[in-house]
Amino acid sequence: MTIDAGGLHCPNCGAAADPDAGRCPYCRARLATISCPSCFTLGFAGAAFCHKCGTRRVRAVGGGPPKPCPSCKKELQAIEIGPLTMLECSACDGVWVEADVFERLCAEQDAQAALLDRLKPRNATQASAPVRYRPCVECGRMMNRVNFGRISGTVIDVCRGHGAFLDAGELHEIVSFVRQGGLDRARSRRLDEIRDAERRLRDIEQRARLESRPAESPMTRSTAFGEDGLAGLLEMIRRNS
Repeated sequence: MTIDAGGLHCPNCGAAADPDAGRCPYCRARLATISCPSCFTLGFAGAAFCHKCGTRRVRAVGGGPPKPCPSCKKELQAIEIGPLTMLECSACDGVWVEADVFERLCAEQDAQAALLDRLKPRNATQASAPVRYRPCVECGRMMNRVNFGRISGTVIDVCRGHGAFLDAGELHEIVSFVRQGGLDRARSRRLDEIRDAERRLRDIEQRARLESRPAESPMTRSTAFGEDGLAGLLEMIRRNS
């Protein structure tokens, strides 16, 4: 799709803006892009009309009271990325993704492609930020820090059953990891770990059985010769003594 970059303007100050830019270069307003419902051309979420075909933009935003960002406490705003809806902080660019949306994101290639076009990976400064525990957007409890897929290297904040909060750029990293077969590699490694654990358990059980057997006495060992064999053995000992 070819986009006329010159036709896009910041919905806050009216200045010309690049559709790939995260913020307006003049007023620093957040520039979230969504597709036109008529011609599918990308445009800024705050614009009332599509800059190409003139269709009025209608965005369904979830009801209820505004929710604070787990990182900076600013208000989260609903955004649409492909077929998915999530919450984004206009101040720190963090993203809250509900559990069912996260599952769809990991499974649907169209959603992954739309997200890669919309979000950018972390820079070095963001990646080295200090670790902080954040509250869940829904229940307020502190979330767990989880290495996504166990091998991705992207650590996110997760509330099991509610969703996950990702700092700026982390969602891009996770989608890239999924599209490169990361989840398949993670499952394969997990199966290998389970098989290794089962082998170790069998070895431990076998050693325990061997160690629990009573020690054999000389008399017990000698019965293997039988009564006649035992008499012969004693006679041979006497002859050689």
